[in-house]
Amino acid sequence: MTASTDHDPTRSLEFPQGFLWGAATAAHQIEGSPLADGAGPSIWTRFAHTPGMTFNGDTGDIACDHYHRWKDDVKLMRELGLQAYRFSVSWSRILPDGTGRVNQKGLDFYSRLVDELLANDIEPLLTLFHWDLPAALDDRGGWLNRDSADWFAEYGRVLYRALDGRVKKWVTLNEPWVITDGGYLHGALAPGHRSKYEAPIASHNLMRAHGAAVQAYRAEGSHEIGLVVNIEPKYPASDSQDDAAAVRRAHAYMNEQYLHPALLGKYPPELKQIFGDAWPDFPEDDFKLIVQPLDFVGINYYTRSVTRANDSYPLEAGAVRQPLGTYTETGWEVFPQGLTDLLVWFKQTYGDLPVYITENGAAFFDPAVAEGGRVRDPLRIDYLRKHLTAIHDAIAAGVDVRGYMVWSLLDNLEWSLGYSKRFGIVHVNYGTQERTPKDSARWYSGIIASHGRKLSDPLPY
Repeated sequence: MTASTDHDPTRSLEFPQGFLWGAATAAHQIEGSPLADGAGPSIWTRFAHTPGMTFNGDTGDIACDHYHRWKDDVKLMRELGLQAYRFSVSWSRILPDGTGRVNQKGLDFYSRLVDELLANDIEPLLTLFHWDLPAALDDRGGWLNRDSADWFAEYGRVLYRALDGRVKKWVTLNEPWVITDGGYLHGALAPGHRSKYEAPIASHNLMRAHGAAVQAYRAEGSHEIGLVVNIEPKYPASDSQDDAAAVRRAHAYMNEQYLHPALLGKYPPELKQIFGDAWPDFPEDDFKLIVQPLDFVGINYYTRSVTRANDSYPLEAGAVRQPLGTYTETGWEVFPQGLTDLLVWFKQTYGDLPVYITENGAAFFDPAVAEGGRVRDPLRIDYLRKHLTAIHDAIAAGVDVRGYMVWSLLDNLEWSLGYSKRFGIVHVNYGTQERTPKDSARWYSGIIASHGRKLSDPLPY
């Protein structure tokens, strides 16, 4: 199916009743004060403080100082009309050693945040894990240790008992593919390992941890829980059989490696071909733990990949840059049709499970300091408009999309890229911590207020 991204003044783009409009962040990227009030270090605290691992040596020590400015940030969400806020919890704020002793001050921080969101009519969507594993657990093998499933379930139970009811939408893991591809295969992200033998083990234990956390929620909670994956469509660079085979491998590696076990109870067969002797024979009983009933799946979408066969290493199918494409500051092609294609594929493959778009956004050049109280970001507005239109196309095709969380609410620490890339709809001056809603924030506020109808209006530039 092809997404319609051209302006059509006769077309109604109103979204279904109950569609949830919000924004997303992650704990380590915005909070700062990673060791405050009894918190333990995470692998990202350790990784960022290792020379040469992040751009310009940037760390999350201050970030957006959300740990102290959370109340003002919620007020800003309310002013923009957000109906939902997707955030993550720092595991090591809650359990400084990863297991055992609960740090009540850390738990209280998130409890106050949830109460403030609810007081402002903003629904919290809580993600248990957005990449910041406690360093104490990494010292015990991290996601390479099969005990990690039990560690994660214990952590989940602490939060379920404290917050369920006030929080009614829970997420276990955010983007397990990035955790293992970046953290265990290529070493670009924490914990910085480079091993094709470790990556499948970490992936499998992440999925076991997901299953254990869902099981724990079914015993403790009474609302909704799901999984968030980042997926992107793969298109062949040519009509050759080699490129078609490369697309199939790339699709299995990125798009099916986590959804298949979570929803179908098995891995795609291509993974054994991709990893060769590094792919273990996992116990059959593990899949009974992994394939838990889910209430929804969150999909994070940023770009597509045009794929060319690369005989040097099956994991490294070559991505081809399109000569006429528009690219973001992170080098990702702007391709909204891919989002429609993915959503339709998801429905065809996994059925009518509800979907939330839990991240979608773009880094474009924004000034370091807002001028005259305004930040003009027309490329971001155009990006968001086209992708929201693509979501509407998918809904029209029968996909059960329940909500949209723009990435990101605030400019923030872009992991190993430091503060060099700005994804926020709200500008952050990192020197003063002043927040300035960009033009995209004001535009998105109007989209929310009109329930999508203003998408068919001409752009304000």
